[in-house]
Amino acid sequence: MTSDPEAIKEQLDRFRADFDALRAEIGKVIVGNREIVDGVLLALIAGGHVLLEGVPGLGKTLLVRTLSDALHLKFQRIQFTPDLMPADLIGTNVVLENPEGGRRFEFQPGPVFSNLVLADEINRATPKTQSALLEAMQERSVTIGGKTHDLGRPFFVLATQNPLEMEGTYPLPEAQLDRFFFKLLVKFPSADELESIIDRTTEAAEPRAQPIFDGHRIGELSKLARQIPIADELKKHAVSIILATHPEDERATDMVRRYVRYGSSPRGAQSVILAAKIRAILDHRYHVAREDLHEVVRPALRHRLILNFEGQAENVQPDEVLADVLEKLEAPALVG
Repeated sequence: MTSDPEAIKEQLDRFRADFDALRAEIGKVIVGNREIVDGVLLALIAGGHVLLEGVPGLGKTLLVRTLSDALHLKFQRIQFTPDLMPADLIGTNVVLENPEGGRRFEFQPGPVFSNLVLADEINRATPKTQSALLEAMQERSVTIGGKTHDLGRPFFVLATQNPLEMEGTYPLPEAQLDRFFFKLLVKFPSADELESIIDRTTEAAEPRAQPIFDGHRIGELSKLARQIPIADELKKHAVSIILATHPEDERATDMVRRYVRYGSSPRGAQSVILAAKIRAILDHRYHVAREDLHEVVRPALRHRLILNFEGQAENVQPDEVLADVLEKLEAPALVG
């Protein structure tokens, strides 16, 4: 980022304008769900992946399709089923005959070779197939037959899962959950929103988003966001939040010690800081504030907490634990 204050202001104004334009274009199709839309866009700019959890019919798949319409990006939808194999996802080497009569191996890429990948009902695939996404999500590449194939930039996975129907599903392993930047909980629409949904989906004209910008601009926004400064005090506060989710740490609350088996990984801290920087820009600030960190703690950490048997038996929600952590960490500052 340049040191010229006017140039900085202009860059950040353009950042907000582009974000607002993309949000508005998505809003032509998606009713409500402002928090979900903003969370997806934050993760997209930060270069992370998103796990959307909600019951069927809430527009999770439509949101991803609309996002692909609003961006000049290659889009692929993968329907995860129990019979889906890793080769169906990442591709495989096939034997082809040469015109001269010989044979050769040629790599046939799978649907994961795209910019925007919708992993629909990801928890319906077997762990073997789910693990095929691990390298792709972290390294942005896949290795087949000893050869590494780059997936290109940007590469963004948006996965959906149904929290109610557990029959025929496979829980995502912790290693894969940790690679999601955010986990967003899609809620049922209000009465007004439901009425708007009916109006938009039962009329002759079907709304559709128009392209706003391409992957190159997403990369520029990501680089700009990473240059937003954060004070050392706030870095230490973010570290305290992460460590407070570990029951063996001195910062842990009574609720954490009682219900949590293992706390957030370092990736959780990275997600909190990056998302907070983007929120600062959207809030017309050139530095990260404490409220920016607190606003993104739940979506960034809720899937990174592993509850123990007592926590699962009492149906304790990770958001409750995180709210308790934030409240306890703020208490000394309020007293002082």
